[in-house]
Amino acid sequence: MRIEIAGENALILYFSDKVSEESSAKIQAMTQALGTKMGDGIIDLVPSYASLLVIYDDDRYDYYAMRQLINTTAKQLDSQSSRSEGKLITLPVYYGVEAAPDLEELAQKAGLTTNEVIEIHQAQTYQAYAIGFAPGFAFLGEVDERIAMPRKSTPRKAVPKGAVAIADRQTAVYPSVSPGGWNLIGLCPVLMFDPERTPCMPLETGDKVKFQAISKEEFLSMGGQL
Repeated sequence: MRIEIAGENALILYFSDKVSEESSAKIQAMTQALGTKMGDGIIDLVPSYASLLVIYDDDRYDYYAMRQLINTTAKQLDSQSSRSEGKLITLPVYYGVEAAPDLEELAQKAGLTTNEVIEIHQAQTYQAYAIGFAPGFAFLGEVDERIAMPRKSTPRKAVPKGAVAIADRQTAVYPSVSPGGWNLIGLCPVLMFDPERTPCMPLETGDKVKFQAISKEEFLSMGGQL
């Protein structure tokens, strides 16, 4: 693990030079351990693909105390062989034509049928590597190489809330209406961000995600909108 200064009261911890489930698990374990140890001495912990941003209260900790605390915590986690697996979340998806404007094109480019794309997308268990771009937007990987597809050269001005999408070897669910250049293959009726709910997101970094196909009737009955 490499520690670098990221601001007057922030450090960034680099766990690996590449994205992997192992480094993601270590990041999640460190996030939980520091949050527990420091309590309100932590302003924010921001886990990402291979790093963790630690923003701390500099009235409570100085730079040297933070480095020592982080290194001590890392050694304790290593000695305990600590590994945070996260929880498994199943997200329903309606892959119907009106919900998936890019599904047919993606299938054609991949040399597959649309049903084969749907089956492959559902078959994988995805790791939530990071949450960003918008609240509740989880970057999930890795998509099977057979259905990986680059971002669109011209992004849409408005992607619908709940859109299930693929970009390269990542997949995600758009938590709200926003611009976006990912390939849209379905709609999910589950709210990915709700500020009135605790917790406000159904998943967090380190969790696992499975997608499950549902019918149009099930999608509408669960609150989905077309």
